[in-house]
Amino acid sequence: MDFLKSDQVSGHRIVLKTTDPRHFTGRYNNTTGRLEKENPTFADKMFEALHGVNKLHQETTDLSVKMVTDPDSIDAHDITIAIAKSNAALAITKAVVDKSIQAYKEILSFR
Repeated sequence: MDFLKSDQVSGHRIVLKTTDPRHFTGRYNNTTGRLEKENPTFADKMFEALHGVNKLHQETTDLSVKMVTDPDSIDAHDITIAIAKSNAALAITKAVVDKSIQAYKEILSFR
């Protein structure tokens, strides 16, 4: 394999940090630590919603662990409410996914 010599190469060499939020399109929110796009797509909104559902589930799991390890530090009503929120969010997410798959199949059948 032949490599170019340094006198055969021209141009600028720049090391780009891709983890820097300024290199992405959109606006970086310092309070949330997330990149916010100016014109979010449907996929962006779906991922944001899924992130919210996952966050509710994680909070429920954390409260459940806390209830087992230190029962006096948490009220039973708080964990019941957290479980209900998590289950409702998961049910809505499942319904949206099922309808999206159904719509996709209908679109494919029209071809």
